[in-house]
Amino acid sequence: MGYGFPRQCKRGVLRDADIHRDTFLWGHIWMEERGATVDIASGQGNLEPRSILNKAAPGVVTAKSEELIALARKSSLWPMTFGLACCAIEMISTYMAHHDLDRFGIVTWPSPRQSDVMIVAGTVVKKMAEPIKLLYEQMPEPKWVIAMGSCATNGGPYYRSYSVVMGVDHLVPVDVYVPGCPPRPEALMEGIMKLQDKIMQDAKERGRKA
Repeated sequence: MGYGFPRQCKRGVLRDADIHRDTFLWGHIWMEERGATVDIASGQGNLEPRSILNKAAPGVVTAKSEELIALARKSSLWPMTFGLACCAIEMISTYMAHHDLDRFGIVTWPSPRQSDVMIVAGTVVKKMAEPIKLLYEQMPEPKWVIAMGSCATNGGPYYRSYSVVMGVDHLVPVDVYVPGCPPRPEALMEGIMKLQDKIMQDAKERGRKA
């Protein structure tokens, strides 16, 4: 009983769509015979309720402006790649043709003034602390930070070193942590998708508070 294979019955060829439809209708008949109330128009069961707008203009999707703006933002992230050590090699390979971050709408940008995501990849030494904070301050709002790798997260193998910052979150707020030493490109891609989910979730929470 695989999808797409027609089945024979008394009235001819019976396809999967017919079976699903008939099963749905027979389920309602079975419930009605036993005294259960079935209200299809109100959207109970597997059917969504139809609003006045759906009846007047079918196919139109409505949403809050905050969520639409967040949808546009998460679909066009411009990260300022900040490679500091060996994690940068994995970050660079994520942008190559094999993984192709462009398909997510993610395009690298060399200037912080047009970027909205900072990917800190590698060991953050104390001499780089001020440049990181300066670049972060130059980025326009809203902006997000991804800490890529163990060194950017908590110092990694250089934990408690005299010259290493124990995580970039001591300098700037971090939204997503990508573990690994170094993380694979797939891990960075998952971190970016987590950030996209966070952008949408924050927009929904702001909409509830408003």
